[in-house]
This record gives sequence, C-alpha cells and structure tokens, in this order.
Amino acid sequence: MYGAIPAGYSRYVAIGDSQTEGLWDGDESTGLLGFADRLAVMLDSLYPGLQYANLAIRGKRLGDVLREQIPEALAMEPDLITVCAGMNDVIQPGRSFPRALAELDHLYATLADSGATVVTTTFPNVAQFLPFGWIVSKRLARINWAIRVAADRYGFPLVDLYNAASMRDWDTWSYDRVHASPKGHVLFAAAAAEALNLPGSNHDWAQPHLEPTQLSGGPGAYGKLRWTQDNFFPWVWRRMRGLSAADGRFPKRPQLEPVDGHLTPHDAAPAEDIAARGQHP
Repeated sequence: MYGAIPAGYSRYVAIGDSQTEGLWDGDESTGLLGFADRLAVMLDSLYPGLQYANLAIRGKRLGDVLREQIPEALAMEPDLITVCAGMNDVIQPGRSFPRALAELDHLYATLADSGATVVTTTFPNVAQFLPFGWIVSKRLARINWAIRVAADRYGFPLVDLYNAASMRDWDTWSYDRVHASPKGHVLFAAAAAEALNLPGSNHDWAQPHLEPTQLSGGPGAYGKLRWTQDNFFPWVWRRMRGLSAADGRFPKRPQLEPVDGHLTPHDAAPAEDIAARGQHP
C-alpha cells in the first residue's frame, strides 16, 4: 500500500540535479553538501548506521534521471529515496516540456513500485527573482501541479517549497537566484525532515527570516543586468554549443556508504546559526 512511512531507515539514496548535488552549499575545493547530505546527517543521528548514496548531478534533466539514476538507485534496494528533478526541463527552451512531464509521471510510477518511502518536492517560485521569470512561470505551475497529483496518487511525503514564505527571502538563494544558498539547503533539509515526520521536526523552516522592508528593494536594474550578463548569457551560450553543466561529471557518492566520517556536525549547522552568520547570496 502506498503512503506508509516506516519507523526508521537504513538505506537512503538521493537522486536529482544540482539542488540535490548541493551546488552553492560549499565549493569544488572543500566539497559540496546540500540538503540531501544534511538530511542524511539528521537520519543517521536518529537511526545510527544509515547507509547513504547521492547520485545527483547538476544539469541533469528528467529523462537523464529516469535512464541513468533510477536503475542505479533501485539496485541498492533503498528504503528511502528523495527526488528533486525537473527544473532543468522547466528552463530548457524548445518544445520538449510535454515529454518531460510524461517522463516525470513514468519516474514517479517506477519509484512507487520500489517499496521505498519516496520524498518529493514542489519547486519554489524562482520566477519571482529572475528578470525573465515570466517565461518559465507557466511551466513552473504545470510541473508543480503534476508533482502534487503524483504525490497524492502514490502517497509520497511532499515538501511544499512553492507556498513556503521562507522561499521568498533573498538570503535563501545564491547569487544566481535559481540555486539555494547554504541557508536554503538547511531549510530544504528541515522541510524534508518534517515531510518524513522525523522526531524533533516542525514547520519552522517555512517561516520568513527577513522583514518585508528588507525584501522590497531586491536587485534593481543594475542587479538584473549583472545577473543577465553573468548567468543568463553564459547558460544560453552553453546550450547553443550543445553543452551541459553535467558534462564530464560523476555522482559524488555513487555507492551506499556510512554517513559517519563523511559529514560532520558542523556541516549540519541549524538554519538559525547560518542566518546569524549573515550568509547572504
């Protein structure tokens, strides 16, 4: 029967793209964390001996996750899977989006048959921060609707990032306004913990941190111009040359391994500590 959440977990596999890989939560020299790593730390503290793998790679689209990551993930026989994928399909130009929605449906059906607890998430309204946000807003609404329908059909615990007020705080996001900041990854992990009804979890992660007056300014015309120059044009240029951020990259944790010794309590600092340190995008 779909929807049953067991009392504990022993094998956790995370799949997806850059958010699950942990982009902007750390760097290439020191290593990336991300919400999935942080969630693994929480789980291991509750259920010692947790085995954890992270197959996510930045730039991957739903078709990639379905073909490349799902078979590897299911071969590990996990009892917990988190899946966050689809934003690269939302922002991809062209007419492939209907196919992506069909791939999303196939992906969820496959995961539902695995017997694992599957946590999925709606996408936050990143369109509100982007100079060209109106271009993707309709696609964002369509994929979030599809995610909600699937979560309801299969009984998946759902992280609702779209309606959370904390997702409208500027410091939840990195400079590119698409990927989470370290604070954002902490909030995502706390949201997943609540979706799983883990001991000690609550809905505090969804509360805004910044006052409305701090949000009203946002990036002005110059900031939007800089964003377009530093983020949008390079992305378009890569796509025109048939390149992807995923090219040449491999999963950071391709096999199930103990969490102990790979992540530290410092890595799992609570959201209020990160906010107090003033980590803004």
